[in-house]
Amino acid sequence: MDKRIIQTADAPAAIGTYSQAIRVDNTVYLSGQIGLDPSTMQLVDGIEAQIHQVFKNLAAVAAAAGGSLADVVKLNVFLTDLGNFSQVNEIMAAYFKAPYPARAAVGVAALPRGALVEADAVMALA
Repeated sequence: MDKRIIQTADAPAAIGTYSQAIRVDNTVYLSGQIGLDPSTMQLVDGIEAQIHQVFKNLAAVAAAAGGSLADVVKLNVFLTDLGNFSQVNEIMAAYFKAPYPARAAVGVAALPRGALVEADAVMALA
């Protein structure tokens, strides 16, 4: 088994005891990303900006692992307000193309740093 830690300055540094991603052979497990701007480590304002930042952060980690969002096979989205789910769908279409990854959307009471949205992913590389 080939297990590697994935780390990039183009996504927020871990704010806890976790890695940005772990690659095991051809599978990459991307940790949850919230809407932190990696240059300031501050949460961007508003749900729309946070959704965009989450996907930008996931894309940066995917690139550091040798892939892209096109390689994502499973996406989990966590929202503090499921009423924002339609915005996730709309914005997600700018970052992902069909066939879309399998996905779950989960309503949660709270997220780190007061974030409104978080997403993690599993990526399969050739």
